[in-house]
Amino acid sequence: MTGLLRSLWLAAGLAAFSTSLLASTPSAPSLLGSLAKAAPTLNREVLRHALAAMQCAVNNGSAPADRLAVIDFSRPSSERRLWIFDLKRRKLLLRELVAHGQGSGENFATRFSNREGSHQSSIGLFRTSETYIGQHGYSLRMDGLEAGINDRARERAIVIHPADYVHPAWIRRHGRIGRSHGCPAVRPEVARMVVDSLKGGQFMFSWYPDDTWMRSSAYLNCKPQRVAALPPRSSDPES
Repeated sequence: MTGLLRSLWLAAGLAAFSTSLLASTPSAPSLLGSLAKAAPTLNREVLRHALAAMQCAVNNGSAPADRLAVIDFSRPSSERRLWIFDLKRRKLLLRELVAHGQGSGENFATRFSNREGSHQSSIGLFRTSETYIGQHGYSLRMDGLEAGINDRARERAIVIHPADYVHPAWIRRHGRIGRSHGCPAVRPEVARMVVDSLKGGQFMFSWYPDDTWMRSSAYLNCKPQRVAALPPRSSDPES
């Protein structure tokens, strides 16, 4: 086999491995099946959508990730509705409380936005990026991948950060945790673990059964011609 043919053969093999991420064989369960077993409280359809959106991104030029975070915004903030998975080991790393934006609702988030100043959360597929020390401490920037849905996340300073109002004591007093300006804030006690597990190009998928988004999403429906490139990085301050 010539050097050129060997290189082409290896490239084809790597591509086949990437596209088989969700595939099932008689000897190995699918990634969906493995993660669903590891996180039985996560709605299987939500997990399926998250994996399909991630796989669409990978199949169309995004680098594979080691970890995936899933937020189910159809659940109340008083429930642990953030799951973080290790994709290589097919295990659940963490299930935690996570805040939504003040403009999205009270205990339940029902309104979502990509608009600056809305103080609403955004749904869809995100890619995590760099860490930094901001007004809330150790935090993680993200880039929204869905045009018109979440692609202004960096401009809006939608980041993962610790917040004192994400705490069970708030639930006992108010029936919900506190709310952010749109950021998926987490408990200070687990914030470093969350940030460190997701930093450096992992995927995050925020779910809500919004009919318009579900019909139009380039990732949920995997439309390669519409899968957007990552937005450019900036040094926007945290809000």
